[in-house]
Amino acid sequence: MNQTAPSQSRYPFHVFANGWFRVAFSDDLQPGELKPLRYFGKELVLFRLEGGSAHLFDAHCPHMGAHLGYGAVVTGEALRCPFHHWEFDGAGKCSKIPYAKRIPPKAEIGTYPLVEKNGGILMWHDRDGRAPSFEVPEIREIGDPAWSRPEIAHWELRANWLDMNENCVDQAHFKFVHGTLSIPPTEATVEGHIHRTESQFRMRIPGGEGDATLVTTDHGPGFQIVRISGLIDTILMNTATPIDEERTDVRFCYTVKTEGETRKTHLAEAVIKDLKQQFENDIDIWENKAYFEKPVLCEGDGPLPHYRKWYSQFV
Repeated sequence: MNQTAPSQSRYPFHVFANGWFRVAFSDDLQPGELKPLRYFGKELVLFRLEGGSAHLFDAHCPHMGAHLGYGAVVTGEALRCPFHHWEFDGAGKCSKIPYAKRIPPKAEIGTYPLVEKNGGILMWHDRDGRAPSFEVPEIREIGDPAWSRPEIAHWELRANWLDMNENCVDQAHFKFVHGTLSIPPTEATVEGHIHRTESQFRMRIPGGEGDATLVTTDHGPGFQIVRISGLIDTILMNTATPIDEERTDVRFCYTVKTEGETRKTHLAEAVIKDLKQQFENDIDIWENKAYFEKPVLCEGDGPLPHYRKWYSQFV
């Protein structure tokens, strides 16, 4: 049987899924600062008002189309357009026109719900403009002194979030791509917007072999928490935000339970280095694979149909 990917697109579904997606990290945006962004095929501008709240707007001023990411200024609790100095409050409403007594009723900019948690700034994306339907969880270990300072890695890939996220249920690839000593049995459960998998590994470690448990929890398509226990407790906060229909901005945030011990700190550095390399082992596959709606599966592949049924609610 011959399968071919659709000629018009690599993905036969809405590539811009609904959910929470990271657009920046909190430390990257100081009060009064703004950044031009491109996500979901749109030009956007992210800024923080002097009072501390972050906001995400469509990039172009509704007056004469100036891009607010280039030359706009945060002034108190408003964003001022560089072209004619129209000002917009955090809700996207025009609050001041310096040369007009009356503000046109349509003088407003498209905005997106934001939440700041776990050191990240996440936007809510919904194709139909609906309000958020679930919350971003708090990762209590981030910022805990017993855990290492979060380390962030960045990749830009020609791949969809789904290509990457399906790895959590593709139990066979762990052996053949990542070198585990066995194909780890993987169990999957669903609770509404949450998908959780647990895999048991046998792997090589310095001095021999060891067992590890990997628990991957997806909160919608754009926010994933991976917990690894065994050799040393490790947490990955994984976010994948679509730039356009082909490219995805991926950031992994790593933290390891070192408890301030020098030995564990060195071990954590080695663990993070290995995890980055393991991610990169997948890149050539992701960037060049096709997506089949009905792949030819066999016994031992893992709960892939379970995962695809879950993610259909977002696309």
